[in-house]
Amino acid sequence: MNKQIGLLQTASLLQRLGLVLAAAAFISAWGSGFLVAKIGTVDVPFLTLLVWRFLPLAVVLLAVSAARGDFRRLDLRGLRRQAGIGLLGQFGYCVSVYAAIALGVASGTTALIDAVQPIVVATLVGPVLGLRVRGAQWLGLAVGTVGAVMVVSSQAADVDTGVTAYLLPLLAMAFLIVGTFVDRRWPSTLPVLTTLTVHVGVTAAALLAVSLLTGTFWPPFEAGFWMAAVFAAAVPTVVGYGLYWWLLRRVGVTVLNALLFLVAPATAVAGTALFDEPLTGVTLAGFALCAAGVALVLLSEHRAGPSASPQASLTEGPARTNRAGNQAVLAEQEAFTGRDGRH
Repeated sequence: MNKQIGLLQTASLLQRLGLVLAAAAFISAWGSGFLVAKIGTVDVPFLTLLVWRFLPLAVVLLAVSAARGDFRRLDLRGLRRQAGIGLLGQFGYCVSVYAAIALGVASGTTALIDAVQPIVVATLVGPVLGLRVRGAQWLGLAVGTVGAVMVVSSQAADVDTGVTAYLLPLLAMAFLIVGTFVDRRWPSTLPVLTTLTVHVGVTAAALLAVSLLTGTFWPPFEAGFWMAAVFAAAVPTVVGYGLYWWLLRRVGVTVLNALLFLVAPATAVAGTALFDEPLTGVTLAGFALCAAGVALVLLSEHRAGPSASPQASLTEGPARTNRAGNQAVLAEQEAFTGRDGRH
């Protein structure tokens, strides 16, 4: 049985409450990243905000991990794999999202396109991993796509930006999906803090190189910029990304990605309140269709049972080739929850 599903079924009330609170914190922290991108790039290039979001944080995390001795457990193969995941899930994702918002794409639209990810994840595991894709999943994908088109069209009507800008959130989604698939295909036994440190470190290095080449490295000496940079480092990065990988190990890829849809409505409402972004009846109808699409995919997966789920394939697949690695991941989960079921 899929150990993520088993964990949810056997968890105590306190553990389930902890997962609910972690999920709520993840949704809030992840959504704040879209808003700070909009606020922090009004007067500065988006690469400037990004490099100063990640560079100081990388120094701090590297120092903490070195003091804890975390790198002693990290071999060269694990380092390369985590570096690749970091370049996909953080560098590629954040650059694409920030570029889209800088080009005028509404923050709510960016979050919504990103929120179609659970449907894509649940559907693509068929052709990618050789599983049977059920008819309800294809229907969910179609319904969610219609909803996304409705929202994009309703918000794009008042925004003077090209079609290319709307491809950037799709690119961001692709980066995060690939990074997530790689992480689940070869689960890591390292603490989340260690993997997050590697991700932030390689992202900071890549952003440093790009910002120096493009002349966007030097920051302004303004309090507002540094408040945005510190907030972006602490909340969307440490809390948002930290909980993303932490929850991924405990609830599985499909459930976690379904949470991303809940980011979109909150971000759209906040974008309307803060930036006067359009929120029409068509926009709300698009959200409803996207929610229906996600529900169809998840309901189909639930009815099929854990053995047939895409989530199970991503976590059980590596067990067939590396049971020792998966046992270590399970041991880490037991260490968190406690062998007697207590925190």
